[in-house]
Amino acid sequence: MDGGAVSDDMAAVGRRARAAARELAEAPAAQRRAALTAAADAIRARGPAILEANAADLALADAKGLTAAMVDRLALDGARVDAIAEGLRAVADQPDPVGAVIAEWTRPNGLHIRRVRSPIGVIGVIYESRPNVTADAGALCLRSGNAVILRGGSESLNSSVAIHACLAEGLAEADLTGDAVQLIATRDRRAVTDLLRMTEHIDVIVPRGGRGLVELVQREARVPVFAHLEGICHVYADAAADVDKARRVVLNAKTRRTGVCGAAECLLVDRAFHARHGAVLIEALIAAGVEVRAEGALLEVPGTVPAAPDDFGREFLGMVIAARLVDGVDGAIDHIRQYGSSHTEAILTEDDAAADRFFARLDSAILLRNASTQFADGGEFGMGAEIGIATGKLHARGPVGAEQLTTFRYLVTGDGTIRP
Repeated sequence: MDGGAVSDDMAAVGRRARAAARELAEAPAAQRRAALTAAADAIRARGPAILEANAADLALADAKGLTAAMVDRLALDGARVDAIAEGLRAVADQPDPVGAVIAEWTRPNGLHIRRVRSPIGVIGVIYESRPNVTADAGALCLRSGNAVILRGGSESLNSSVAIHACLAEGLAEADLTGDAVQLIATRDRRAVTDLLRMTEHIDVIVPRGGRGLVELVQREARVPVFAHLEGICHVYADAAADVDKARRVVLNAKTRRTGVCGAAECLLVDRAFHARHGAVLIEALIAAGVEVRAEGALLEVPGTVPAAPDDFGREFLGMVIAARLVDGVDGAIDHIRQYGSSHTEAILTEDDAAADRFFARLDSAILLRNASTQFADGGEFGMGAEIGIATGKLHARGPVGAEQLTTFRYLVTGDGTIRP
C-alpha cells in the first residue's frame, strides 16, 4: 500500500472515530458496561485463539532477536489471558466517570453552577510490545465515553488483532458502533505519522513504550500528548529501614518482573544503614541472580561489578541494577532529582520524618513508603487497568485510568437571570 492510500485510510478511520465519539457521549453507562462485560466473556472464550496468535508473534520476535525484556512484555499465557479478561471486568465494574459532578455551587445572583466530567472525545494510543494494552486502552476509553484509535507495535500485531476482535464482539453485543474501538492493523510506519498529525480527528495521543517511542511522539505530534517516559525507578534504604522489610521490598521491586516500567533500576543505600547491616541488600540481589553495578565501598561486596557513569539514570529492563551509597535522605533526594524520570520512587524507613521529607521534596508521579515500586500499576491502584503512567504534570499524572481520560464542562442554570 502506498503512502497516499495509507493516509486516505487513516483519515477515514479518524472520521469514523469522531462520529463514534458523539455516539458514545450519549450512550448510557449500562450500555458501555455491557460491552466490556461481553468483551471479557469473548476473551475467555477465544483464549486458545489468542494464544495461537501470540505464538506467531513470539516466533517473529525470536527471528528478529528481540531482547528478553521485550519478549516478556509480548508473551501471553493462560494466566495473562485470564488477567486481561478480569481487567475488562474490573473496568466495567468501576463507577462511571461520565456525568459525575466534581463540584457545584450557587452564586448570590441565583446561578447554580456544576463542574461535570465529560469525555475527551477521540484518543489515539500508540504502544509497543504489550498486547494487553489493546484491551486495557480499549476498555478505559470505552468506560470513559471516548472513541479510541489503537496502533500497537508490529511485533504484537497478531495478538492485538485477536484481542481487538473480542472488543469488537463486545461492542456488537451491546449494540454500540464498532468504530468506538478501532485498531490500525498495518505495519506501515506512515500510519503512525498520520495518527500524530490528525488534529481534526484526535484530541489527545497517549504513547506507551520506551524512550524512543515517547520522544518520537512528543517531537512529531500535532495534538496534545500524555507523556509516559521511562521508568527509572529508585528504591532508597534509609538508616531507619527495617532490614527484613527492606530485603523483601528490594527483591520484589527488582525481580518480580524486570520488563515493566515499575521495576526498580537503582538501589540507594544510606551509609548509616550500610554501617549497621552491611551489604545484606546487595547480597540478596546477587543471590537472586541480579547483576549489581556498584561503586565505592559497595564494590567490595563479592559479585558486584563496577558501575559505568551512564548506569545511573538508565532503564535496564532486565536482571541488572545500579547501586550507590548516599548520605541520608537528602543524598537520596539529590540523586533522584539528577537521575530520575519522575516515574516512581520508594523509601524504606520506619522514621516518619524521613518519609515525610522524601514525599515532600520529590515530585515523581508515584512515591511509596515501605512498598515495592512494582505497585506502580493502575490495577493495583484500584483502577482496573491503565493506559500508562503519565510522568508529565498537566491533566493526567501517574496511572491513567478511566477518570483521567475525562475532561469537564460547566453546566450553569439560571431563572431568567441577566447580568447587570
